[in-house]
Amino acid sequence: MPFIFKRLALFLSISAAFAADKDLIFRPLPAASYEHHQTNAGVTIGVEPYHTPEQQKTAFGKLDLYQFGVLPVLVVIQNDGSQALRLDGVKVEYSGPARNHVEATPAAEVRYLRGPDRPPVVPGPTGSPIPGKLKKNPLNAWEVEGRAFTAKMLPAGQSASGFFYFQTGLQRGSTIYLNGLTEASSGKELFYFEIPLE
Repeated sequence: MPFIFKRLALFLSISAAFAADKDLIFRPLPAASYEHHQTNAGVTIGVEPYHTPEQQKTAFGKLDLYQFGVLPVLVVIQNDGSQALRLDGVKVEYSGPARNHVEATPAAEVRYLRGPDRPPVVPGPTGSPIPGKLKKNPLNAWEVEGRAFTAKMLPAGQSASGFFYFQTGLQRGSTIYLNGLTEASSGKELFYFEIPLE
């Protein structure tokens, strides 16, 4: 009998863990549903800056990138055209109101934006220093790279999404510039996208 209760307890705890994880699943909306979106040649791009703790919690859990000087911007691309698109040459820039351009920081480099803390040193019984425990770098979280925009191709009728990271704060009158989308078959580049964040 105790074995059955142990199995039941294990099953219930696993079910509870899965139920808790459902709240952490991040699902972007369709591109046209974002306030900041633009459509060119059958391609709609929606962008959303994640600068509030509530927004970031939905995508990054406990990590608040904005407090470390990183502005995550969600980009959703919907291809309603007839051609597949190549996205491996996409360039995204943040432009402030004074036209100062900030290029996106690669997701793999975000963890290095905050230098390591020096471990606390405590004098030992003989007077020699004993290093303390090193604190974990909060920017070294799987969500940063796991939620980054990584799509290389986008078939017709499909969408792709992910975050780009900028070392800046959100300012009134800023704009997201996006270019480098090309038709896979012809190599023809699409018009650039200029999406105001107001």
